[in-house]
Amino acid sequence: MTPTDDGLAPKLAIARQLAGRLERLSVDSIWARRASGMRGSLLKAIERIENSQNAPLTETELAHLDSLLERGFQILESAARQIPG
Repeated sequence: MTPTDDGLAPKLAIARQLAGRLERLSVDSIWARRASGMRGSLLKAIERIENSQNAPLTETELAHLDSLLERGFQILESAARQIPG
């Protein structure tokens, strides 16, 4: 798959949005440190995919992106549970 493939473009958009949301977590949250590391991993994966141009991505790279997205949303969900209602 290349970055212009139909299935990859939405994942990249979601990854960018997730990275932005992870950045906004309060530093008071115990999840902020994990979010920071996850954000860095997401940004590296996004950069790798965008810089791959015509080079096909491996199944491992695609699985890694899926894993990062899943874990990133888990961190957001956990941080949200700590917000006092």
